[in-house]
Amino acid sequence: MESAIKELEERGKAARAASKKLAFLPTETKNRALLDVAEALIDKQDEILAANKVDYEEAKASGMSEAMLDRLMLSPGRLESIAQDTRTVAALPDPVGEIFEMRTLPNGLQIGRKRVPLGVIGAIYESRPNVTIDISSLCLKSGNAVILRGGREAVNSNSALANVAQEACSQAGVPQGAIQFVESTERALVNYMLKMKGVIDLVIPRGGPGLIKLISENATMPVITGGVGVCHTYVDKSADFGKAVAIAYNAKVQRPTVCNALDCILVHSQIAPDYLPAIAKELARAGVEMHCDERAMAILEHSASLKLVPATEEDWGKEYLSLKAAIKVVDSLDEALEHIEKYGSGHSEAIVAEGYSAAMRFLNEVDAACVYANASTRFTDGSQFGLGAEIGISTQKFHARGPMALKELTSYKWIIFGTGQVRP
Repeated sequence: MESAIKELEERGKAARAASKKLAFLPTETKNRALLDVAEALIDKQDEILAANKVDYEEAKASGMSEAMLDRLMLSPGRLESIAQDTRTVAALPDPVGEIFEMRTLPNGLQIGRKRVPLGVIGAIYESRPNVTIDISSLCLKSGNAVILRGGREAVNSNSALANVAQEACSQAGVPQGAIQFVESTERALVNYMLKMKGVIDLVIPRGGPGLIKLISENATMPVITGGVGVCHTYVDKSADFGKAVAIAYNAKVQRPTVCNALDCILVHSQIAPDYLPAIAKELARAGVEMHCDERAMAILEHSASLKLVPATEEDWGKEYLSLKAAIKVVDSLDEALEHIEKYGSGHSEAIVAEGYSAAMRFLNEVDAACVYANASTRFTDGSQFGLGAEIGISTQKFHARGPMALKELTSYKWIIFGTGQVRP
């Protein structure tokens, strides 16, 4: 443990030194490095996938859940997607150095804000090796150094990806130490990392509720939390039938193991007798187990080939991360809003409605990072929002909310131009 702490301290010093140079690194150098990282991900996919296979087989043998195994797994297609996201980050405007809200005061002072990097980002994450590249690319483009500490279950995958990124960045002229990867998986190291105030400027956890709670309660530096998504889709009485089926199906089935997947369908009682059999039929084809309240069960219990389970209180506010969904019949938009307020996690919520007033009330009153009208919650993603990638999805309100990308990894400083003014 002592040697691991020493290693972490050295990596922290190197990251801090690199951050001073990164803040002024030309955009062209950063973009070249990002494009080289994307190319290296494809060129070296065999060694990356071999490392990932070791992690996957060990995790499967240990009894890891299907949801977590899906997050852990890499494939040629997923690597290409990661590479494309990296290229997208390279193509985005560089936020560093942007001057905004410049104005002239009555006394002649010109005052405005200039966007600057945060410094050193600490990323502590579980299972998903794509986070290694997503966070590294966003930190590089926004002028921040990063210290990566992944979970034991993905250590080989993360190490291979970090090596690829480090090598590509070094060859492109990025300062040494910009991307730091902590090889040790000692759990106690996380607690030590959380005490490195003065070295690490911001910590971002990516993982389950346990990890997020641990970091939120013990970090000595600012933390941005999120990722836990209890996502609802409310089907209003004015909903277009076809849209309502397609949206709920996509939100649940397209990739059920992620935080923006649907967990609960709320259906207005006026449309429920017709809508529920239709959506249940589609969900059943995908093998979805439906946890129904009494009214939903009464409508569906005579349908064949459905996986129906009576809902309990535990089903409301539950993030399933699997082919399971809760279904509840409500009598009004008000009731749907009350349910979401009580059980939502502030991640992503959706309404399907043709009625303008109902849709706008939902958008205005639901307190969540992302609120949709007539679209799937599966779009809550940095790449899908045109941000290239994301360092996380924040469900808090300071200083970032929703998918966090380049601008969310910067701060600003006031810049003031005078011509000799003194304060009277």
